[in-house]
Amino acid sequence: MSGFENNKILKSLEKFGQSLGQNKFLSSLQAGMMSLMGAIMVGAICQIITAVFGPSLLKLFEADSTIARYLDLPYQFTTNFLSVWVVITVSYNYAKSLGIKSPVISSINSLVIFFVIAAPIVMVGENVSAVDKTYLGGTGMFVGFLVVYLVVNIERLCYKYDIRIKMSDIVPQFLQDGFSAIIPLLISVAVFLLVNHGVLVLSNGQYNIPSGFLALIGAPLQAINSFPGMLLLMTFAALLWCFGIHGTIIIFTILMPPIMQAIIKNGELVAAGQAPIFAPVMLSGTVAMVGGTGNTLPIALLGWNSKSEQIKALSRISLLPGWFGINEPLTFGMPIMYNPILCIPYVLSVPVIMTLTYIAYKIGFLMPGWILIMSLLPMGFGGYLSTLNIKNAIWDYLMIIPATIIYYPFFKMYEKQLIKKEQEAKELENA
Repeated sequence: MSGFENNKILKSLEKFGQSLGQNKFLSSLQAGMMSLMGAIMVGAICQIITAVFGPSLLKLFEADSTIARYLDLPYQFTTNFLSVWVVITVSYNYAKSLGIKSPVISSINSLVIFFVIAAPIVMVGENVSAVDKTYLGGTGMFVGFLVVYLVVNIERLCYKYDIRIKMSDIVPQFLQDGFSAIIPLLISVAVFLLVNHGVLVLSNGQYNIPSGFLALIGAPLQAINSFPGMLLLMTFAALLWCFGIHGTIIIFTILMPPIMQAIIKNGELVAAGQAPIFAPVMLSGTVAMVGGTGNTLPIALLGWNSKSEQIKALSRISLLPGWFGINEPLTFGMPIMYNPILCIPYVLSVPVIMTLTYIAYKIGFLMPGWILIMSLLPMGFGGYLSTLNIKNAIWDYLMIIPATIIYYPFFKMYEKQLIKKEQEAKELENA
């Protein structure tokens, strides 16, 4: 075991993972996304109410009725304005982590720049103008990340080199902060307008920054958003965990925007009376379908009455959290990390369950998600609430079977080792 842990490659991977975890922008991105849980859930609840009581199921009101329009408003201003809220929360957390005095002003500046490049004013009729909100939902999220990173760092550099309007200390602090933000914001406006104009000129008016950026990253994302691509990516995420690297956070930082975009697009299709479309990126959830990353619930089930005191205690503590997808007690307590015996089924369960789930989507047993759910829910609840299809809920529990089959021989092998160690410890204690 010590040789496994001290392997130079594994040490390098562990160091790399730790450096990613300490990256201020990535940690701010995660904090910003999670702080939007309330807004996302309110939008999802309104979608569910509309779907259940509206024309799709109970038909208590029509799609063009007053109540339907009222229920649509929270959804429009939460889910369909998601990039706006992401820019605000991520920029605030990022500025705060960099030690900028007024992170609220950083949020305002980031939002101004985001609107400047992502929400152009267009003419919709004679003397009538409107804001183009194409990139204000999930589609503009990548661009929002880019805006936040650059705007906040421009502000940081201006403060570092004292490039700002200075005022006397007798002036209230909020006014000092407001004036100090003028020069950094002007620099950001100049930079982004210049770049946006350059993109327009070079593409003959075909692209601006948001559309050009999406076109640029489109090819790599298409490679990710395929069954083989997702299979490799999520297996790699589980593998990283075995070396103490939080693989799911690293991978989901990349996958979160396309996942949201796919679900939001499906929500629009369902609202228009069409069927939701399956996107391979939706398979990302299979990395943690059965009790958390690595599908570890079978360990808690198999170990409930284990002859090993360590396994039995951990299994009983971990069963309920595992039902909610929280498996840190098992991951760190068993442990699974740096444990060659349990790492094998931990990684192997991911491609197996992903393949079975992919087949279930292809034969029509599972429905693609169309309601955005971002909350910690028991197994099956998220699958049901995101589709209103009971089969999606049942599927999570069906996957306990293959996961248990995969874990069983490795679990028994590890259990045998621990029982032997515990017996030796007892004999030594008695002696």
